[in-house]
Amino acid sequence: MTPFAAALSGAALVGGLLLAALGLRPVADDGRPSPRPRRRPRLMAMILGDSLPDAARHRRRALLSCASAGGLVLWLVTGWAIAVLILPLLVVGLPALLRPPATATDVGRMTAIEQWTRSMSGVLTVGSGIEHALVASLGSAPAAIAPMVGTLVARLNARWSTDAALRAFADDLDDATGDLVAATLVLGTQRRGPGLAAVLDDLAATVAEEVRIRRGIEADRAKPRTTARWVTFLTLAVLGLLALNGSYIAPYKTPLGQVTLLVFLALYVGCLLWLREMTRGAPTPRFLPSIAPSRRRR
Repeated sequence: MTPFAAALSGAALVGGLLLAALGLRPVADDGRPSPRPRRRPRLMAMILGDSLPDAARHRRRALLSCASAGGLVLWLVTGWAIAVLILPLLVVGLPALLRPPATATDVGRMTAIEQWTRSMSGVLTVGSGIEHALVASLGSAPAAIAPMVGTLVARLNARWSTDAALRAFADDLDDATGDLVAATLVLGTQRRGPGLAAVLDDLAATVAEEVRIRRGIEADRAKPRTTARWVTFLTLAVLGLLALNGSYIAPYKTPLGQVTLLVFLALYVGCLLWLREMTRGAPTPRFLPSIAPSRRRR
């Protein structure tokens, strides 16, 4: 069988499988496919860039399409059918796997919360009320939480109650540290007693210490990722040199050899995914309940 005939047969097989999968989808009474949430496997979602902004996701998918086309051309030229999977994985999947994952705790946001809390403490020290201090803090809010603080000020100007606005502010932050600061301010609005500035100052010191600890934890988690990255680069370099030896790669040109190579690559990718999950960490659960929409303006 010529390489072109093999490629045509493979494309026809993949197309038939896709059509069969499409025919098995449930259909509504009007003939349209019934909607259901799209949940891709984690590796596929990572490669397609589901969590990226729209522009970056479109670039990622265009690069994936080009890599897939290049793999198909390489299959036609060399007879390596596995190139259709390997080339997109090398071009798009491998950088996504080796890139540091999003941390469970956004240290930059925690730092911004700590700075904003100190700013609030300073404004309250000069005798301002809580509402005035919240509005005044917008001008010095760090960039990481400036949109949330702006929304908080807008809600106060729209005559939301301070309690409801602060609870909605905690929902916008969606962070356990933000819950702690918001809960402190809520208690301050309910009691209206002296000492809130000192409490916020102590709270800011606590958050700063937590930020320092979190930075150390993230630095320790980065070490195995760096090791895996260098091992992967060295492995690719060695495999590239061995590929120049025709007698060494000859067994992998057979169908059984390509399936065996695919199994080895799948195991290695599985190890990288496992390492990525182990170094991701779990977010600290929130303790402040979300405010119900019906209670937001009361």
